Amino acid sequence: MTERLRRRIGFEIELMAPPGVSRRTLAFDLAGRCGGSVRPVWHHDSEPSLVPGLGRFLHLTQGFEVRRADGSLLCTLVDDVTLLHGLDSRAPAVPGWFRILTDDGRLLRLLAAQCDPASGPAAVLDPVAKLWDAEVRRHGQILRLDDPAGATIALAAPLSGERERPCEVITPPLASGHREALAQLLGPARELGFTVPREAAVHLHLDGGPFRDPAALSNVIRLFAHWREPLRAVLATNPACRRLAPLPAPLVDAVAGTPTMAELRTAADAGDLTKYFDVNLTQVLAGTPPIRDTVEIRILPGMIDEGPITDRAALVELLLERCLDPAPLPAGADLLELAADALADRDQ
Repeated sequence: MTERLRRRIGFEIELMAPPGVSRRTLAFDLAGRCGGSVRPVWHHDSEPSLVPGLGRFLHLTQGFEVRRADGSLLCTLVDDVTLLHGLDSRAPAVPGWFRILTDDGRLLRLLAAQCDPASGPAAVLDPVAKLWDAEVRRHGQILRLDDPAGATIALAAPLSGERERPCEVITPPLASGHREALAQLLGPARELGFTVPREAAVHLHLDGGPFRDPAALSNVIRLFAHWREPLRAVLATNPACRRLAPLPAPLVDAVAGTPTMAELRTAADAGDLTKYFDVNLTQVLAGTPPIRDTVEIRILPGMIDEGPITDRAALVELLLERCLDPAPLPAGADLLELAADALADRDQ
């Protein structure tokens, strides 16, 4: 399929650096090619906790924002905790690589606002320590900050296990020249020896505004529920990809009729909808202004070549265009026929 992308689309592409190379390496390579700059940033994520009674740790890891010479954003490179295969879990931390851990989302946001990701681990917690009039204490390689009552606020710890190698390439929304823009990022990555991880996926972010209409959103739900297996076959979804699941039954049941947005939100709550489904609809279903107003398509396989990525993105875009037609998607229709109909309507 020839690329025919017309919408603003943001791409998230999961890659793995070879041993001895990191996402920082790629950041400086990209900046050097365009005469730009690199700025360290925090990436928010979570992981299972080994502490009894604590389900998960929230953490900040080091990412890198790459800007062109004119200051415009080229991409952001961050960790992805789902990428594990091929990493040496026993490898010691590379000097300068560390993370901050806490168990409270509000503390995590405070830490991200106050702590400088460009600083070294020895001083990174100092700004927050001043807020509590507390002292950062060292326990072996770990720095710990407690409040005056002895409750732990945060830990700063070395980033071991080769966690500097996973690299999610995040683009800003691209309005045109999608293939060329991705080639500018992925060509250098290939030259540096980056590869597609076993668990990898490519995620697409499309403007969520048009899908705040209940008829359009109902069609998206129908598409990813009733055509789940054909979609995964056509797009070649990676079976090793983590954090994918079919849409919850209450939400699928709701679109058997013509639900309102309020009814769709109620069904989403009943089905415990999160972002970790085949399609992330949490932002368009949000009752409050969303953090990132997009529909996120999560079932594209891991890829490092811009051609296959934009070809699959073009197919997804056509299917979503058909979802904007208020008429319900016809039961039993062929997936590619739906895309062809949307393409014919576009060309008229």
